Amino acid sequence: MGACCTCQRVQRFDGFFIEDEEGKEAEEGDFVGNGDFGARVRLQGSSRFASMFTQQGKKGTNQDAMTVWQNFAGEKDMVFCGVFDGHGPSGHKVARYVRDLLPSKLSSLLKHTQIGGSNGSTDVDDKNKENTDSKDGDNDDNDCQNPFFSSWKDTVIKSFKETDEELEGNTTVESYCSGTTAVTILKKGHHLIIANLGDSRAVLCTRGNQDQLVSIQLTVDLKPNLTNEAERIKKCGGRVLALEQEPNVFRIWMPDEDCPGLAMARAFGDFCLKDFGLVSIPEVSYRKLTDRDEFVVLATDGVWDVLTNDEVIRIVASARKRSMAARLLVDYAVQAWRYKYPGARVDDCAAICLFLKRPRPSLTKSMSETTHLSLDYSVGARHQNTTTDDGLDTVLNCDVKADTKNGDDAPDEGVEDQEDSSVYIPPRSRTQIRLRPAKGL
Repeated sequence: MGACCTCQRVQRFDGFFIEDEEGKEAEEGDFVGNGDFGARVRLQGSSRFASMFTQQGKKGTNQDAMTVWQNFAGEKDMVFCGVFDGHGPSGHKVARYVRDLLPSKLSSLLKHTQIGGSNGSTDVDDKNKENTDSKDGDNDDNDCQNPFFSSWKDTVIKSFKETDEELEGNTTVESYCSGTTAVTILKKGHHLIIANLGDSRAVLCTRGNQDQLVSIQLTVDLKPNLTNEAERIKKCGGRVLALEQEPNVFRIWMPDEDCPGLAMARAFGDFCLKDFGLVSIPEVSYRKLTDRDEFVVLATDGVWDVLTNDEVIRIVASARKRSMAARLLVDYAVQAWRYKYPGARVDDCAAICLFLKRPRPSLTKSMSETTHLSLDYSVGARHQNTTTDDGLDTVLNCDVKADTKNGDDAPDEGVEDQEDSSVYIPPRSRTQIRLRPAKGL
């Protein structure tokens, strides 16, 4: 549930002004405001090139947030998009705080360093046109071939760092055991900078050699059991373990306390873990866009947990109107949750679709592709287990004991409804939870 805007015509948020209609709820309708350096800020709705939509799940307050800044840093051809997935008791507040502050920080830093001006685009386009128009669009190659990428990268990382520092110092937002992911893109002309913190995801839709739609994942889901992430956490004294009831979901735990059980390796906030391996340094990558590229989808894990990358781009491409693309995607995700995990509570879902070309008729030749998608979610496609392993981002204040057995995994158990969806409460006894160490750690 969003905050309610009553009689005020203009509201002040960190970084920009929001102008809204009288009596309109804060999380519904088109929300367009004025950002730093004349940017046009959108929190909901659609524009000519962007579609946005979020829907509250069944776990409590909607902790997802999103934003699109056009004319970013005063540049007419620059766009910033960000999706944020909060977790913990005050995750919704953290997500909205970061949503407002991060782009403001980044735009100020870009303006100050003069990155993104006329010197930051045209020359590189001409020099690298042949080299970067590869079929794969490999990020490593693009990074090496782009001479100013290091400057962009340093600026993006600095903006994330300063945002996290200000969050820690803000006493009005509880962020000791609450935090948020962030997946952002910064587009200027044919240049695309991707920054990822946590397990939200960015996926590009491009065209293959046969003009077919092809999905390219632009980010890595930064889970605690990834080799590099786990090594850093262990070196800092943190623990990477999974609950026996959900053996596929690895979490970060404090050295001597069985909390908070964070299911991602990087995040804003969660300062109880910042000394034990959790970091707010994003993975930053670069891609040179080509004429084959159609759109980019940013979404929280409520979408990716139930839909594949290919399914996502097919759904978005089938939308009859661009303005409905994000809502169509979220609707399919909710439908998939109900079919695949009928006994689980649907997660919050948020998505931004950034279209890279001028509007044209539907990208798919027919609606048959989405018809196939709906057929995949028949009763026969439901999982045998009625719960999903990754429904919760944090586990707070659990009594746990290390698992020393090598037998079969314990069966999944249900999760009771509660006001704070990020707190895991076992169905019967809080003393029966066991932790299972990640393999190879």
